[in-house]
Amino acid sequence: MNRYPVWKYVVILIAFVFGALYTLPNFYSSSPALQINSAKSTVKVDSGMQTRIEDALKAASVATTGLFYEVNGLQGTVKARFTDPDTQFKAKEVLEKTLNPDQTDPSYSVTFNSLSNTPAWLQSMHALPMFLGLDLRGGVHFLMQVDTAGVLNKRLQGMQASIRTGLRDKDIRHSGIERADSQINIKFADEALRAKAKALIMDQQRDADVVESAPGSDLMLSVTLKPAALQLAKTDGVKQNIATLSKRINELGVSEPIIQQQGTDRIVVELPGVVDVARAKDIIGRTATLEVRMKDESILDGTDATATVPYGSELFKVGRGAPVILYKDPVLTGEYISSASASFDQHQQPAVSIDLNGDGGRKMRDATRGKIGKKMAIVLFEKGKGEVLTVATIQAELSSSFQITGMGTTEAASDLALLLRAGALAAPMSIIEERVIGPQLGA
Repeated sequence: MNRYPVWKYVVILIAFVFGALYTLPNFYSSSPALQINSAKSTVKVDSGMQTRIEDALKAASVATTGLFYEVNGLQGTVKARFTDPDTQFKAKEVLEKTLNPDQTDPSYSVTFNSLSNTPAWLQSMHALPMFLGLDLRGGVHFLMQVDTAGVLNKRLQGMQASIRTGLRDKDIRHSGIERADSQINIKFADEALRAKAKALIMDQQRDADVVESAPGSDLMLSVTLKPAALQLAKTDGVKQNIATLSKRINELGVSEPIIQQQGTDRIVVELPGVVDVARAKDIIGRTATLEVRMKDESILDGTDATATVPYGSELFKVGRGAPVILYKDPVLTGEYISSASASFDQHQQPAVSIDLNGDGGRKMRDATRGKIGKKMAIVLFEKGKGEVLTVATIQAELSSSFQITGMGTTEAASDLALLLRAGALAAPMSIIEERVIGPQLGA
């Protein structure tokens, strides 16, 4: 009779034990839960939030079967498990009132979720249940249309500003720059100036086609994007939106979401297990933009929130250095920032190093020339509301590379660098199809 060596039986037994052990979590059911995340880029959820939530639930006599804090990527989150959906709904109402006194401007999001009842000793071994897809677990399906015309509009706006700056730097006079649909028209008084401008634009704008007006008409140059550059701008816009959506959906705590491009200008988003559709739509459609603005020096420091705001300026009441009155016209926007990283200044204090692209560097030089000692602020806009991230004093004429000092801590410097790097949606999106799928097949 053939016999195998004992060590082979031992290997088979070990494989069987490990297989059975890591299969066990799939036999445990899930409990209704809540997930608490930050609703603002400038607000962080730390471990202290767990104690705050626990106290709020105890005060309202709402019992939990588990409450814990975890870090998902760069964002912290608190999760609470409950025995039944009724308790889950009651807890959501309590936490939303406690954490967000101003319901019109919430700082934290409280989202429905579900958590496995796998015992802690199995979880400590990373024995987790298999994540089911949309067809087995249910969830929501979105089909989103990207406004590629918006991508083209931003690209042309940047090109128009760059051309205007380039002509001014080279002292090439023109009679006006205007946009007409997808082209930029520049008028000139004589042929020599038009020839100089054409050579300059063709040298600086490699993605542009430059065409002279026909003989006998006004002396004019028409600048348009090359077809290849136009298509690349649209493709990059869709890709940037996909990357931004991936970061935002982490806030929902969704396991293995599907975010993929469909066709040339559509994005499919599938979120298994999500039941709070309104919250999912709110996060997906969030817009966040950065602006650099100069402080209105006609108003003295220490301004209170009731001060009279001059025409052309705006009062900001939220953020570091607030309240502060800033000019409405931005020096530049976040799209000109190519990179931002936490660093240290010459005194080895935490700072943020910022690099701008070519157009951004020119704008910054023009804005800070002759303004040593003046103050400049970085403002983050979300849902139409602005929050001051920092107010800095200009120490020297700034160019394409500069530092923001006085951050206080390395953590504050890292947070600001992250906000400056985090891109907004490259183009607006609209939901053209929305479906809630039940888990009938999984059942």
